[in-house]
Amino acid sequence: MPRKRHIVVVTGTRAEFGLLAPVMRAIRNHPRLRLSIVAMGTHLTTGTVADILAAGFKIAAKVPMQRRGVTGRPADVAALGRGIVGLGKVFEKLRPDVVLVLGDRIEAFAAATAASVGGICVAHIHGGDRAEGVADEAMRHAISKLSHIHFPATIQSRERLIRMGEQPAKVFMVGSPAIDGLKSIKPTSIRGLHGILLQHPIGASNATEESWMCETISATISELRGHFLPIAPNSDPGSDGIRRAMRSVWKRNSGIDQIHLPRAEFLTWLKASSVIIGNSSAGLIEAAALGIPCVNIGPRQNGREKPANVVDCEYGQANVAAAIRRALKLDLRKMKHPYGDGRSGQRIAQLLAKPSLTKGPLRKLNSY
Repeated sequence: MPRKRHIVVVTGTRAEFGLLAPVMRAIRNHPRLRLSIVAMGTHLTTGTVADILAAGFKIAAKVPMQRRGVTGRPADVAALGRGIVGLGKVFEKLRPDVVLVLGDRIEAFAAATAASVGGICVAHIHGGDRAEGVADEAMRHAISKLSHIHFPATIQSRERLIRMGEQPAKVFMVGSPAIDGLKSIKPTSIRGLHGILLQHPIGASNATEESWMCETISATISELRGHFLPIAPNSDPGSDGIRRAMRSVWKRNSGIDQIHLPRAEFLTWLKASSVIIGNSSAGLIEAAALGIPCVNIGPRQNGREKPANVVDCEYGQANVAAAIRRALKLDLRKMKHPYGDGRSGQRIAQLLAKPSLTKGPLRKLNSY
């Protein structure tokens, strides 16, 4: 019996794990593949390792990066260094054929760096996208240049990777795994929900992020009359300011504090919503696939492909309020989106199982 190809998937956050889960299942179920999972990043500081276990997966290794309660750019630099060193040791022990990462965060960058420098094939999901974020644009493209196999989500992203010098024969448009399983999601039965608020920092000072978030919350309260679900931000620099705003403004008005949700539960709330407000990619990808309007605030998603469900606006109460009113009037019954058909996990597993995919040396040469 031929040896199964060993795929190590590295996950660092709850949101990114939600996208990776259908890919992991497809790898685990493929007869010619063997799956190992490495958990790191905020999984270890916020306890969301439990989400991985609850989804039925086993964790092969844990790599600490961030320190609990320590945020900011210097902290991210130190965390990145710890991640690269820790992953190097884990990869030496697990001996993967392919290390698979998704997106643009420092956990994925650490994994791609450790694997590529260590002589291991790197596969990257969602490369070629454009999104300004904090350091997202540079980080995502750096991961792409460290990678040997590419699984972009859209046609435009595939073309962008090829223009970056990646070999066309190693760039496969598979769609976004964020779409996988959406058709089976049932909306929450809880009544009275009008929207979801999910605003991440863009790297400004905590005071500035707090001010922006206060204005967003005020606009959302006035337009949706308080009937919305506030989701806590990611841990990027500036997140402490957003959390302060959520604790003060939102709790004062409703008695409810910020929350985290597992992806499956988040999607049930999203499917029941009339609008998603903030700057999450979920507004442009999952919400578009579900036909939910999105108010996209500020520059975080600049450059990303935006379906017709998206209404862009700048920070500020008046701007956000006007955008909410416009979004709620959109007719999205015939809207199309560029992010695939919900079979990304299957496609990725099938491609990873191809004997020819990792044949030959791992040396890279730009095609331009």
